[in-house]
Amino acid sequence: MTMAIKRTGWAVALLLMWPLAAFAAQAGSAAQGGAPVVPVARDPFGAASLGQFAFGLIVVVGMILVLAWMLRRMNRIQGSVQGRMRILAGLPLGSRERVVLLQVGDEQILLGVAPGRVSRLHVMEHPLEAKPGTTEPGESFRARLAAAMQRRRPQ
Repeated sequence: MTMAIKRTGWAVALLLMWPLAAFAAQAGSAAQGGAPVVPVARDPFGAASLGQFAFGLIVVVGMILVLAWMLRRMNRIQGSVQGRMRILAGLPLGSRERVVLLQVGDEQILLGVAPGRVSRLHVMEHPLEAKPGTTEPGESFRARLAAAMQRRRPQ
């Protein structure tokens, strides 16, 4: 286990234990004083209540951001294959089935994708070459949108 994972594990444990420690400290102080702690009725829209609400909201949002950051860091530790694997083409066969051509390193693999199942259909002996005029799937829409906007502009 690397040091980064150990540190993030301790950070998560501290974030989760902090509310429990605050509750235990409040209960301990009430038990030592002998008199029960009676909550004081406050105006729900007063400055103290709104300040407490804002502080609690900031703490919760901060904890969500910290946990998201830690999850992103942990995914980087596992290693990634960015740039070495990409989808070259996809063709829908039905409402939920597709055929996908995947480039993995120097090899191209044809996959069948259905709900709950991915199966290898074929490994290309000779990789397919991309034609110079072809674009990415999103690129064709981008080009058509730009052309439509050019036609609508007054000259």
